[in-house]
Amino acid sequence: MKKLAYRPEIDGIRAIAVGSVVLYHSQLKIFDYQIFKGGFIGVDIFFVISGYLITSIILKELISKGSFSLKYFYERRIRRILPALLVVILTSLIFAWIYLLPTNLTDFSKSVLYSLGFSSNFYFHYSGQVYGAQSGLLKPFLHTWSLSVEEQYYIIFPIILIFLFKFLKKYLIYVLILSFLISLVLADWTSRNYPSTAFYFIHTRMWEILLGSILAYYEVSKGYRNKKITLSYILPSFGLLLIGHSIFFFDHKLFHPSLYTLSPVLGVCLIIWFSRSDEIITKILSTKLFVGIGLISYSLYLWHYPIFAFARITGFIEGNIYKMLLLGFIIIALSVISFKFIEKPFRNKKKSFKKVLLLIFCWIAIIVTFTGLSIYKSGELNKYNSFLEKQISSPLYRDECKFSTNDPNFYNLFFFKNEFLNCKEIYKKFILVLGDSHSIDLYNSISKISKKDEFVIGLNRGGCRPSNQNQNNCHYKNALKFIKKYNLDIKYIFFTHKGSYFLSNKGTEEQSSNSNFRKLPIDDKQIKNTIDYLKMINSINQKLIFIGPHIEPNVYLNRNSVFNYIKNNKKFENKSNFDLIEVDNKLKILSYENKIDYISKIDVLDYNFKNDFIVDGNFTFSDTDHWSAFGEIYFGEKLIFKTKLKEILFP
Repeated sequence: MKKLAYRPEIDGIRAIAVGSVVLYHSQLKIFDYQIFKGGFIGVDIFFVISGYLITSIILKELISKGSFSLKYFYERRIRRILPALLVVILTSLIFAWIYLLPTNLTDFSKSVLYSLGFSSNFYFHYSGQVYGAQSGLLKPFLHTWSLSVEEQYYIIFPIILIFLFKFLKKYLIYVLILSFLISLVLADWTSRNYPSTAFYFIHTRMWEILLGSILAYYEVSKGYRNKKITLSYILPSFGLLLIGHSIFFFDHKLFHPSLYTLSPVLGVCLIIWFSRSDEIITKILSTKLFVGIGLISYSLYLWHYPIFAFARITGFIEGNIYKMLLLGFIIIALSVISFKFIEKPFRNKKKSFKKVLLLIFCWIAIIVTFTGLSIYKSGELNKYNSFLEKQISSPLYRDECKFSTNDPNFYNLFFFKNEFLNCKEIYKKFILVLGDSHSIDLYNSISKISKKDEFVIGLNRGGCRPSNQNQNNCHYKNALKFIKKYNLDIKYIFFTHKGSYFLSNKGTEEQSSNSNFRKLPIDDKQIKNTIDYLKMINSINQKLIFIGPHIEPNVYLNRNSVFNYIKNNKKFENKSNFDLIEVDNKLKILSYENKIDYISKIDVLDYNFKNDFIVDGNFTFSDTDHWSAFGEIYFGEKLIFKTKLKEILFP
């Protein structure tokens, strides 16, 4: 049995995959249009290639030798994966210590530890991180979720494949095909009902890897790929067209991974199966440029995301195309250096594996020590950053019989059941704070200011609004199940969410927080969805109070902006908020017409969008539009003691 032949066009496909991912994460825009909005599909391309190559290697060795060395296989994986990953982590630790605020440093440290254990996909899923959301662009190791999925496959799949080959060889291909179909069906269903689970977990990604495995099986068992020359001159071009269409026309709103994802995945398969050395697409993908990028693709993938993340955290790029180009040059340069001086030397079989392991363990020890200390000290390793965060922090409030969750299936109360039932027996009556991330501000305010004998529950998930396309990932439909299941005597339901959701925004998601890009008129459809939902709650409960819209200074607070204010006395620019005033007026009218109690934050807080931004030297906001810990008390007291909330909370 011949050794697995090198196929330069596969490195060319890798180049397309990593290029699309990097360009997607760069958020490159022309006239406010993101060109590579489907670039995330590059990860799916990697999965197909991995399935094809790893299965080819295992089957060829099983057939030629009758056995397969798992020990040697895992040694190659360690040499291939860990050294470059650890170098990127070690470098990132320095920037994390310098630039990350304590809460972010703690989150970063946890993500690093999970990355070392190839389980960061679980961490980001259970921490509620929606891939593609703006918050994810500031998490330096979010991209390692795909590496975790791939490594989970590398650990489990060889063992299963060897077992099937030895004991069920006759049925091996049927098991692969059946597993592929089951995983694809699960992916499609899960993406529509539990998008985060579908995105991050291996069982909904496995079909992409298995499709590559199926190709490898047929190639190894037949001894060749395609013999129909005519198809070889047509289908690779069609495959590239499918991939290109996905990169340029898919977006984060698409159900993914799902049946839609079959398009680029099949495109990769067509190129792998039908490529020939004299075919035009194969020739292009085999050029030095594509092969060169493909060879450094792993390092390129590792370096690009933390560099982009820290550049955004520090405000380095902020719309400057020249700085973006400089960043691109740095990423490529580091990737080349990493490939030549880290990847290649460590993969060299002449280098003692014991020495490789010793160095890896030393690096891991440094990383675990730093991240462990960071978590133990709640990220407070840099005194200056700790001071800055205290100015703008807004931690979730927890106290006896006061707790909030962003889990849309919270009505199951798996983790809080005993605590919840005890509180239910003690206090009997409850206040429910329902809504998006702005309801967390309200929940914190109510919890801090209300009486000790008030049981306050928050069902709060950022970015959620009633009847939007991701409703299944929100908690609105489960809120009533929650009330009914536990027979709660809800004293009041306070509902609030972001007012700019009600605008016909024509900018990007990132720009929706900036009033310069928000566009009137008001989005009547979104308001109707919200009012209809509130009418339903009102008809059941009769104790609903709608509070809105949010207020904002339109200044994004981060390390640099606070530093400039405190050290350089640099003032913040306050922009127009007339669009929110228009929303407020509309909500007043519709709430009155539908017999819904409405409290206007704009009226009650007497907010002039300037003077209340800094009070007695304290920031009242934590970012563009959310309240800081100080602001939750400052605005909360106004909201409670100037409205009917005073009678509700202090009868």
